[in-house]
Amino acid sequence: MKIEVAKKAGFCFGVKKAVDMVYDEANDSEKTIYTYGPIIHNEEVVADLETKGVKAIDFDENELNDLSDCTVVIRSHGVAKSIYDSLDAKNCNIVDATCPFVKKIHEIVQKESEEGKTIIIIGSEHHPEVEGIKGWVNGDAYVVNDETDVEGLTIDKETPVCIVSQTTFNQDKFNYLVENITQKGYDSNVVNTICNATNERQVEAKELASKVDAMIVVGGKNSSNTQKLYDICKAECEHTYYIQTVRDLDLDEIKKYDFIGITAGASTPNNIIEEVHTECQK
Repeated sequence: MKIEVAKKAGFCFGVKKAVDMVYDEANDSEKTIYTYGPIIHNEEVVADLETKGVKAIDFDENELNDLSDCTVVIRSHGVAKSIYDSLDAKNCNIVDATCPFVKKIHEIVQKESEEGKTIIIIGSEHHPEVEGIKGWVNGDAYVVNDETDVEGLTIDKETPVCIVSQTTFNQDKFNYLVENITQKGYDSNVVNTICNATNERQVEAKELASKVDAMIVVGGKNSSNTQKLYDICKAECEHTYYIQTVRDLDLDEIKKYDFIGITAGASTPNNIIEEVHTECQK
C-alpha cells in the first residue's frame, strides 16, 4: 500500500499561535482561564486543555457580568468589538489569539463601513469567525453563502458595497459568488480575504484526491475548513472518508485500496495525523 500525506495538512499559523498562547497561559497564570468558545474546533485539544484547568465557555454578553479576576483568551476566530468592550469593563485580562488574517478583515470592514459602504461577507452565517466580523461593521452587513443568498440581496444600487470572505471559504466558490454579486450592478470593492494557507491546502488536497484510490480527511466534526476539504476531496475521489481521530478509522475498509491520500484541517494537531498515517501502514 502506498500512502501520501499532504504537505499542508494540519495546524495553520493562526491556529498554532492560538493554541500555543493558551498552553502558555495555562502553565504560567494563577488566574482562572477561559477561552471564548473552544480555542479551535478540535475536541482532542479542547479536552487536553480542560485537564489543565482551561474552561471553554460560549458566553453571551450578559454572562460576562459574572466574570471577575480571570483571564479570557480570544480564540483564533476572533470576536465582535463589543466583546472586547465588555471584557475591558470587567477588568478581565484579555489574551488576544485572534488570527492576524482575521484581524485584518476586522480592520477592513470597520474602515469600509465607516466610509459608508455596505458590507457583504461571503461565508457561513453562524460560523464564529463570520459572527465576529459582523461585530466590527458600523452599519449593514449581509452574509452570503450560496446563489439563493445572492438573489435575496436587497441593497440599494446607489449604495457602494465592500465584499470580503471568511478566511476558510472555498476559493472557487468565492469567485463564483463574487461574479454573481457584481452582476447585480453594485459598485463593489472586492477584497479577497481567504487565507493563503487555506487556499494552498485546498488546492493540494484536490490534486492529491484526484490521483489516489481513497482519501482520508482528518479534523474536528465542527471544523468548517475540514468540511470544505472533505467536499473538495469527495468531488475528486469517491472513496473519501472524514474522521476525527485514528479511532474512527476502519482499517478493514482502508486495506482494500492500493494508494491512500491523507489531509487534515487547520485545527488538527500533527500527532493525530501521524497516528492515522501509522495505523494505515499496519
